[in-house]
Amino acid sequence: MAVISEIYLSLIHNPVYNKNMEVITTTVTNFDLHDIARVSRTYNLDKYYIVNHLDSQQEFVKKMQNYWSSDFGAEYNSDRQEAFKVVEIKPDLEAVLNEIEAETGKEPVVIATDARKYENTIGYKDLRDDIATDQRPYLILLGTGWGLTQEVIEEADYILEPIYGRGDYNHLSVRSAASIILDRLVGEEWWR
Repeated sequence: MAVISEIYLSLIHNPVYNKNMEVITTTVTNFDLHDIARVSRTYNLDKYYIVNHLDSQQEFVKKMQNYWSSDFGAEYNSDRQEAFKVVEIKPDLEAVLNEIEAETGKEPVVIATDARKYENTIGYKDLRDDIATDQRPYLILLGTGWGLTQEVIEEADYILEPIYGRGDYNHLSVRSAASIILDRLVGEEWWR
């Protein structure tokens, strides 16, 4: 089954919760920026958006992009330069949605992620099938901190089923979750 839909990923830094369930803005981490860019490029995503409205954080992302596209950065690690081609910083989710619609001519199907199940939870197999057959773009939202706010979750078209391990511990890094999610949704069908 070939993937024909446009796939976008967005790492949300605001609005998200802290451990006290207060709405905050988290900082961009070097690991999230690099590792999720690499997995996004590996799975041929159309774009990996960082959502953070703080000027300092936007400057940090741009500085990293500029470094890896510079002569020295590109020569030192050309794979990193390639990965950073899919990275873009936006101040809010609305700007991401507007850009995707402007590029594709269609509103994206918004898929939020969370460690809990909701009424509109969709499983990996069903979403994978939709992506493979639907002509609409898909935007997967990942939250930093303690997760996406309830408002963001409620505005999504679907909530992706949580990732379950073998035990009762459920607190993956966002980098690990991004890799697992993308492999399940658009990775090689190794089981066939």
